Amino acid sequence: MSVNSDPVKVMKREVGIAAASRVESDSIVGLGTGSTTAYAIEHIGKRLESGELKNIVGIPTSFQAEVLAKKYGIPLAALNAVDRIDVAIDGADEVDPNKNLIKGGGAAHTREKVVDSLADTFIVVVDKGKLVDRLGSTFLLPVEVIPMALAPVTRALKKLGGNPELRMGIKKAGPIVTDQGNLVIDVKFEEIADPAALEKTINNIPGVLENGLFVGVADLVLIGEIVDGKPVVRQM
Repeated sequence: MSVNSDPVKVMKREVGIAAASRVESDSIVGLGTGSTTAYAIEHIGKRLESGELKNIVGIPTSFQAEVLAKKYGIPLAALNAVDRIDVAIDGADEVDPNKNLIKGGGAAHTREKVVDSLADTFIVVVDKGKLVDRLGSTFLLPVEVIPMALAPVTRALKKLGGNPELRMGIKKAGPIVTDQGNLVIDVKFEEIADPAALEKTINNIPGVLENGLFVGVADLVLIGEIVDGKPVVRQM
């Protein structure tokens, strides 16, 4: 099925383009991970190719983002080589009414949090299905853990009231391994009443590198939806 005939893909493309259109020349851009952000990376590349954009440097948050940026001709730099990030564009797995997020469906949330938090403006691109009243209601909370600490971290997450499961690979024997060489535990909480407190508590468990709660990081949320059979992008 082509993009043009799949309404969800059309919606994702439109919201990706809307975010990419906000990128200005002479800026350093954090390039997020995932299907919606992929359209933004593609559109930034097209704007560069046409000459509409000039002097862009991309900071990829994952191997996927790096591959796409190279494909679409976006010059890249390592985070340590730049002194700022002007704008970051990234997706989310859940967005609550306060613009707090759960991310990490692509197991890239640690690098994403570093880049997205440093950006002067962090633009979140999602489809309407990612909006929730309360975080954790539809998506499990990803926790990146160093392999040697898997068992104690799992026990600690259970003590916090979570139901943790090691994320396993698809078409791969064994668990998912992150770009940092770590493992991901997906945790189901009955409710996440205080995302800010839970984010800190989980990150204080020895052996945890980072979790997928992004509290107070998003500046702008662009939402794609289908209205009367046509894709529409609105701002939260």
